[in-house]
Amino acid sequence: MFGALRRLLRALIALPTPARRALAGPAVTRDRQTLDLDVQLVLRLLGLLAPGEEPSLVDQRRATDRAAGLAESLTPGVTARALTVPVPAGPGRDVPGTLPACLYEPAEVGDGPAGLLVHFHGGGFALGSIASSAPLCRVLAHQAGVRVLSVEYRLAPENPFPAGLADAASALHHVLTHRDDFRATTVAVGGDSAGANLALTAAHQLARRDLETASFVLALYPVADAGRTGGSRDLFAEGFGLRTADIEVFERYYLPDGLDVIRPTGLLEVEDLAVMPPCYVSTAGFDPLRDEGEELADALRRAGVPVVARRFRGLVHGYAGFAGLVPAARDAVLDAASALRTGLALGAPARSLRA
Repeated sequence: MFGALRRLLRALIALPTPARRALAGPAVTRDRQTLDLDVQLVLRLLGLLAPGEEPSLVDQRRATDRAAGLAESLTPGVTARALTVPVPAGPGRDVPGTLPACLYEPAEVGDGPAGLLVHFHGGGFALGSIASSAPLCRVLAHQAGVRVLSVEYRLAPENPFPAGLADAASALHHVLTHRDDFRATTVAVGGDSAGANLALTAAHQLARRDLETASFVLALYPVADAGRTGGSRDLFAEGFGLRTADIEVFERYYLPDGLDVIRPTGLLEVEDLAVMPPCYVSTAGFDPLRDEGEELADALRRAGVPVVARRFRGLVHGYAGFAGLVPAARDAVLDAASALRTGLALGAPARSLRA
């Protein structure tokens, strides 16, 4: 199904601008930004194909994995190898276990040492997998010339906070302390949406515990401040893919009743942001999560952390999933890959709090 849909969307996006505008509808301008025409066209077609009733969580998970086909792109020379990452006992885990993972290796690195990105998928802490993140990981590996280790973590609501974060921090710590096993010169951590939050908070947790942490964080449209209202969550609540109502559902899945909603998901109020490594933080102009991501970038800067912040004004949350179709989304992903290449090349060896 998604292969046919991808071909249809590519054919529509190849049409002349007047034809695409007629199909997509009038230009959408909000907060002094104009929605990218190709994104608008994709959203309209996907909206027409959406089921009439809200799908179950199981169906959403299946659809999220299958939709990775929309982002399919040519990444010649990138090989993929399944493996597991050991993790210790911890929240919701009585005995040590393992996490499924996939290592993507571009041909240019061969068997030699190279930078490594530990990647966590998006999906509101409740959706997503190695399968859903495969296209993005392949592009990052190919374009940045680094190895990418995509790691799964336990999902809510079956495993609410802090299970996913514990998995992310343990996986990052394992890679940092076994870097020779991965032939890693420098280690970055990254992700998109909820995965970006896990990457940021895992890097922060290791540093504040006086442990070695990542040299660089790649955060695409991160979750940064659960429970907030107003601003971009109101401006882009409906009609741009991810809805504010969806975010609220995911927050209820992830955060147990009575838990302070800010502490598990956000870094906006912590007092030791200065321990963070350099970060790349991207946001999308038409994303309900836009404001909190940009506030996080500002907070990191004020703490003295080197930050590259990008707002892709015409794009929506999850734009990496459109990279195989929409030129503006592809350019945004390539921007992230360039930042990753530079961040790993220039980054000092992963540091600890006392470094």
